[in-house]
Amino acid sequence: MYMSIRFTLHLSTIITRRHCMIMVTISLVVKVVIMCWLLGLFISLILNLSPSTLTFCGSKIIDHVYCDLIPLLELACSDTFITHLVMYLIGFPIVFIPTTIIVMSYSYIVISVLRIRSSTGRQKAFSTCSSHLTVVSIFYWSIFSVYVVPTKGQNRNINKILSMLYTVLTPIMNPIIYSLRNKDILKAIQETLHKHLIL
Repeated sequence: MYMSIRFTLHLSTIITRRHCMIMVTISLVVKVVIMCWLLGLFISLILNLSPSTLTFCGSKIIDHVYCDLIPLLELACSDTFITHLVMYLIGFPIVFIPTTIIVMSYSYIVISVLRIRSSTGRQKAFSTCSSHLTVVSIFYWSIFSVYVVPTKGQNRNINKILSMLYTVLTPIMNPIIYSLRNKDILKAIQETLHKHLIL
């Protein structure tokens, strides 16, 4: 606005097509970030308010590694059908939409990699993608198993292990997998192991 008032006659030379594209891109990114924040706030608000309407009259000990929603609902004395329904209705799109996008993008990646003529190029591309796909698969498979698949009749220990997979294992695996792809770090690890194994 300032530019259009202050430099009215020179506006077309100052604000080029490139400047307009940059401003539009920044505006879209800001809007997407704000929408993600608002959506995350809305979802967490719903998931925190829905169990607050329940009554708890039995044991106050949660049989889980951390205070998760599903083990908390097992302690409720009142009917948890609505809370479970809300959780599944919110959880399914949160897990299904990103999984669908990832599967589609990896389909395009596989098609592109298969078009590479050299076998070494294909092998490098697949090895780069395989580590990421492994971590993403473990993350989404465990989340899907805990929050989308009905838990009736499931062993509590299995739910604890699956919860630990997506909360602890995948964040630990990410830096390990990606740092082992770095030749300098791999060489330093090999030298350290060699030094300690000789001693």
